Amino acid sequence: MAAATRTAVSRDPVHQFSIFSENRVGRLHDLTAVLKKYEVHIVAMTILDTTDSAIVRIIVDDPDRAREILVNNDFALTECAVLAVELPDESHLSRLLGALFEAEINIHYVYPFLTRPEGRSAMVINAEDIDVAAEALNTCGLRVLTQRDITR
Repeated sequence: MAAATRTAVSRDPVHQFSIFSENRVGRLHDLTAVLKKYEVHIVAMTILDTTDSAIVRIIVDDPDRAREILVNNDFALTECAVLAVELPDESHLSRLLGALFEAEINIHYVYPFLTRPEGRSAMVINAEDIDVAAEALNTCGLRVLTQRDITR
């Protein structure tokens, strides 16, 4: 099963967009409004801000459409693959962190999903090697999601 998870995550990774924005009133509203207008749903989000700018990281249910919308609306962005891991309850966070520690995987950052189609909690993880991390998480019994899993 670990190899199956590794293959599924490699073939259909969850896409994260990092949108670079000036730190001004209304810019986050502009971003979310343009995605909403085209029925692209944000399912996870975190913001890192500084005095002059912000990085808005989002996971959406339709990354191809979101990419087109963001580019056409002059949002500066980068894209990368991240892990999305289902957490049935709060005790599974410790299991998740323990599995990555045992696999010696460095975690760059984590943030929670806002919503999940089946109503289960999930975390976004940016780590140094998502394929090895996905295998470690699957081995300890956690479900690693693919982009298809979060598409509405």
